Amino acid sequence: MSEMSEPVDRASQGAPAMEAQPVVYLSGEWVPESNAKISIFDSAVMLGDSLTESTRTFAHRPFRLDEHVRRLYRSLKVARVDPGLSPAELLSVTEQLIELNRGQWRTEDDAWIVHNISRGSMRPGPASTQANPATIMIFTSPLDLTGWASYYEAGCHAVTSFSRVVPAQSLDPKIKNRSRLSYTIADAEARLVDRDAQCVILDIDGYVAENKGGNIFAVVDGELRTPSTVNCLAGVTRDVTLELARQQGIAASETRLQMYDLYNADELFFTSTPYCMMPATRFNGLPVGTGQVGPVTRRLLEAWSDLVGIDVVRQAQRQPAAD
Repeated sequence: MSEMSEPVDRASQGAPAMEAQPVVYLSGEWVPESNAKISIFDSAVMLGDSLTESTRTFAHRPFRLDEHVRRLYRSLKVARVDPGLSPAELLSVTEQLIELNRGQWRTEDDAWIVHNISRGSMRPGPASTQANPATIMIFTSPLDLTGWASYYEAGCHAVTSFSRVVPAQSLDPKIKNRSRLSYTIADAEARLVDRDAQCVILDIDGYVAENKGGNIFAVVDGELRTPSTVNCLAGVTRDVTLELARQQGIAASETRLQMYDLYNADELFFTSTPYCMMPATRFNGLPVGTGQVGPVTRRLLEAWSDLVGIDVVRQAQRQPAAD
């Protein structure tokens, strides 16, 4: 797997004109979304064995796509998956796909850009090493923010799950993968307490780790704090939020956090690609700070909007509710 280089034609030949339905890139082919299928013998199906990245657009422009692709290739390296394309080739294909599908997005909305890469077709046997070309799946999809829209003003209820994150000694959380069962179970457990809860998952030592699809921040004693990447994903949105905090003169650190810290935090929020920041105003049934979205959170949300050139809160709140 090579570093970023100039794209090579082999990754980008044969792109079709825009279809009546979204197009998916599937292992060298441009396929209408409804026809995009993989084998039941693919490692993604057989073992839940695939690496992933989810990027979003702002005003239809991909945000830090190169960083997401760079992280994807780090995950592929550690997982011993050869995608058969260089990072630059994958970027080229992705940019073509965005152009093909851009016309199907509403002007005021944005889109997901999702990469899933498995080690390809396999059969049960003694070895799980890659024996065939990788399966490369790239798709775009309109970004539905309605499920998070109310949290910007009211805040969500953060609830700890019973289950713990998979220890880093078993699977490093910096390897972003599609084996999401542990996160799905943790999320379901939190929703036993509150069906609208957003989960806080601890590590096996009782320290705060992450959410099912995002990172966790708390304002404690006037400082913005977030878990280090020893026990959580090195999120791109997490990194941007730390950058914005420092630009705003907000003291920030990466450290260990306990439930005690979240109970006594002045503010609490999650960060993730789709919603940028999701305020939490309750933690395990108790109010966070005053029980309202706090000033540091609001300040950082405004900084996010300034950075990406759109009002991220307004965009979510003006989307029509799903039928």
